[in-house]
Amino acid sequence: MAHPRTVKWVLALGIPAAIIVALVFLWSWDWFIPIVEARASSALGRSVTIGHLHLALGSPTRITADDVTIDNPPEWHGPPFARAKHLVIEVRLWDYLRHRQLVLPLVSLQGAQVDAVQAADGRSNYQLQLASSSSGSETKIGDIRIEDSHVNVQLAKLKADMKLDVSTREEGDQSKVVIAANGTYGAAPISGEMVGGALLSLRDPSHPWPVDLHLENGQTKVSLTGTLQEPLHLKGADLKLQFSGQDMAELEPLTGIPVPKTPPYTLTGQLDFANQHVQFRDFRGRVGNSDLEGNISVDPGPDRPQVEADLQSRRVDLADLGGFIGTTPGRVSTPGQTPAKRAEVAQAEATSKFLPQKPIHLPHLQWADIHLRYRGQKIQGESMPLDNLSVALDIENGRINIHPVSFGVGSGQIKMDVELTPMPDNVLRAKADLEFQRLDVSRMMAATHAFHGAGTISGTGNIDATGNSMAQLLANGNGGIRLGMAGGDLSALLVDLSGLQLGNALLSALGIPQKTPIECLVDDMALQSGVLRIQALVVDTGEGIINGAGSVDLRDEKLDLALKTEAKHFTIGSLPTPIHIGGSLKSPGITPGPELAARAAAAGGLAALFPPLALLPTIQFGVGDDHRCDRLLAQAKSEPGGQRLPSPKDQQTNRR
Repeated sequence: MAHPRTVKWVLALGIPAAIIVALVFLWSWDWFIPIVEARASSALGRSVTIGHLHLALGSPTRITADDVTIDNPPEWHGPPFARAKHLVIEVRLWDYLRHRQLVLPLVSLQGAQVDAVQAADGRSNYQLQLASSSSGSETKIGDIRIEDSHVNVQLAKLKADMKLDVSTREEGDQSKVVIAANGTYGAAPISGEMVGGALLSLRDPSHPWPVDLHLENGQTKVSLTGTLQEPLHLKGADLKLQFSGQDMAELEPLTGIPVPKTPPYTLTGQLDFANQHVQFRDFRGRVGNSDLEGNISVDPGPDRPQVEADLQSRRVDLADLGGFIGTTPGRVSTPGQTPAKRAEVAQAEATSKFLPQKPIHLPHLQWADIHLRYRGQKIQGESMPLDNLSVALDIENGRINIHPVSFGVGSGQIKMDVELTPMPDNVLRAKADLEFQRLDVSRMMAATHAFHGAGTISGTGNIDATGNSMAQLLANGNGGIRLGMAGGDLSALLVDLSGLQLGNALLSALGIPQKTPIECLVDDMALQSGVLRIQALVVDTGEGIINGAGSVDLRDEKLDLALKTEAKHFTIGSLPTPIHIGGSLKSPGITPGPELAARAAAAGGLAALFPPLALLPTIQFGVGDDHRCDRLLAQAKSEPGGQRLPSPKDQQTNRR
């Protein structure tokens, strides 16, 4: 029989040994899963579940969690927010036990999938309620590795449905993160790749984070290379930005900045960011047929973004700016267009309408206060009578002030001050004042390649209108325009056509030099409810006096004008019958006036169709101190007064 003391020793040593042996064969780290899940759920503010848990003691100790799942918010339906096949964390337990410092030499994520969703009402499943750390010490991480992981992004407001493939790779002693994107963004296809620096350096303020991004979104291509300063907190950026596409309006989903429609473009510049202030500076490129360069800055501002833009073009094609007034920009011949874009421009050019019909997008006026200065040093086009362009535009609280927009014409200019105020029902109230300052007639006529002339024209105009497009504003407009010219000359073709001096007109058309002096020109037109009526149109030449009458209906873009010449000297072939200018603004037509003569007969003579000279002394037509209109004014004062007489259309209506 064994001694009792021996039995006690056997039991004292054997039971612990048996327990140890049992633990070796039966131990499972899964027993600790509930504790880890509870800690993780508390830290993330979401329910976290773990399939299996493994621990390999050592230096460092390796903890592996398999089949990790992070749930959606309680009210959210659908697949879990995040899943991972394996999450590996290496921990230096000795550092934690001695210094209460959590050191993680490695965090590795394998086979992860994240489903980030934002609903149309703005609710999302990716905003985590992270618990604050109570340890008081910062966690130190040595390296982060990601393998075979994906992020599915669905953002209803941005019309985005993308898949992001995320991984890390080692390049020498450098770690980089690689993200490849495919799917749709802004309802357009998107694809691209970004290569960034090590994930850990995202939090390192002493080392700018390198980024190399290339993506295509629809027809838009973007390239972004450089560095970011503390990108998690958007502290700063030093980047080279290059982007190109068919239409700058398509940039809005990517940038959040509304831009009018443009023709194909490509721009390259420096993108800087510091203290919440963004600058796109020293950029150069082309928009359609026009070059463009300058600087743009955006400051968040207290109420809305503040945008400053200083732009210029050495050569500008006005067709490229069509998007700013509601028409399709560019030309069929504009380089770089896709077949679809070229077809869109061709369709716009083929329309019977001359005035821009597209509504002005009023919500875009409210997104920011904008202060823009633009200079076009030379306006392109052999048939363009304008030399240069200058614009000063300010948008504040949705109200647009253009002060001014000016076009150079020879040594003179056309200036226009415009105020646009948003009103209910997406309508604008427009007030504009125009000034014509010594417009160079020789410059304007040279652009036609058929007419020649000299002298200068001056005058004023104004309009007060409401509408949501350029066409609607003019169709509802009230105001007028007054022009005057003293001295100079026009090609005989201009004067001869109005008097039907057929022989001289033919010689002029063949290019044989022949000029007719202009003593005085007066043009006074009144705009009422969209109808522009001639109050007085008189040209005193060396050969005769030209009178004009009629109207331009801006509501349906119809012309109904007449010109007649009272010759000072009789010439064979000179006919007293006036000519009629009809048709539309897009396709005007000039015809001799048998029909007009018939109207005149019904109205009691040609004189009844044209305003009397007695109206001239009441017109301020802006010829300055030039006295060459004195003779015409003296003749006007000697004639009996009279009220404005009806246009050809008026007479035809009365006859009916």
